[in-house]
Amino acid sequence: MTPSLRATVIRVSDELVGHLDDDRAGTLAESLLTDLGVEVSRVAVPDDAGLLVAAVTSAIAHGSRLVMTCGGTGIGAKDRTSDVVSGLLTFQIPGIAEEIRRRGIAHAAPALISREIAGVIVSATDTPAVFVLCAPGTRGGVKDTLDVIGPVLPYVFQQLDAAEH
Repeated sequence: MTPSLRATVIRVSDELVGHLDDDRAGTLAESLLTDLGVEVSRVAVPDDAGLLVAAVTSAIAHGSRLVMTCGGTGIGAKDRTSDVVSGLLTFQIPGIAEEIRRRGIAHAAPALISREIAGVIVSATDTPAVFVLCAPGTRGGVKDTLDVIGPVLPYVFQQLDAAEH
């Protein structure tokens, strides 16, 4: 991966923001992305649609080409990350989410009811396209997500930047 690729990991968790939990999933996401040669920043927001939209928008405004959320992808009352982020996407890439779930159910049955999404935000301005992943808020879900996307991440950005394919 090119050293200029910038990412923001957004942890979506009331417990984390309220200092009732550690950010083990966000720490793992940052570490695995760094191992892929990505420059990573990390933020946390509560389970709040407006704050999540603001965090994604801010990440893009600060030059992130990859935005990865962790948390809020389940079916609980407050799990709305996928719903909120899908409204920001220009298009989804369903095969990525399908593969993350497939790998997850091999070792954790609840992965079947997770609602990961992957997609792209194409801005009307000159801002480059942004690749967005909504991953589960567990370390296992983060690992599955980055195991799936890691090998194809360079190709994703070649495609988004209109390189020959």
